[in-house]
Amino acid sequence: MQKQKVILVTGANRGMGLETCRELVAMGHRVLLGGRDRDAATRAAQSLASDLVEAVRLDVTSPSDIDALARHIDQQYGRLDVLVNNAGIMIDGDDGHSPSICAADIDAVERTLRVNTLGPMMVINAMLPLMQRVDDARIINISSGMGQLSDMGGNYPGYRLSKTALNALTRIYAAELDPARFKVNAVCPGWVRTDMGGSNAELSLEAGVDTAIWLATSDDATGSGGLYRKREPIDW
Repeated sequence: MQKQKVILVTGANRGMGLETCRELVAMGHRVLLGGRDRDAATRAAQSLASDLVEAVRLDVTSPSDIDALARHIDQQYGRLDVLVNNAGIMIDGDDGHSPSICAADIDAVERTLRVNTLGPMMVINAMLPLMQRVDDARIINISSGMGQLSDMGGNYPGYRLSKTALNALTRIYAAELDPARFKVNAVCPGWVRTDMGGSNAELSLEAGVDTAIWLATSDDATGSGGLYRKREPIDW
């Protein structure tokens, strides 16, 4: 039987984050369901109907939220085995259009980078002391094909830049952290039916989170510093 892991999932009150929590709890892991809105996180945790899940307030752009959560995990669990950086926004097209980088709203780009890139960096750094207490720590960054340099397109500049930068963060942490103890990887889940992906997306929530669940829990997921889709490495 697999050892029970303590796992933090950010941005988990709905969509892929909530589905990730659902599947991890079903596997018997202790899950902290992070959400910027505590009430929404609490409702989401209650929907899972399990004493293995705990709702926690976490705005990934708030150093005070991050530090408070790190202290709570330290006091309550004494370690963190897995961090899934799922929280993210895509606000470039809030008006129904996909803006060109030539007419980018710099405020929107800056806000997106803060949530999608700097947020994960701050969370990782705060949680590292807790993760250094385990022998097989795992960090999974939920990225996007829209951040791939090998297949880069136009429009949605804030989102594209933020996910490309998140991919760079993944590589940097993988290079700096001991690969014998840390596995740091990014996931391109594909086009998933969520509030962000829309109802016409081709993948179900279950299919969308499969690779992240695999990287978080499987003994077969042995690499570090990779970008994965459908459990296979893909080009950056």
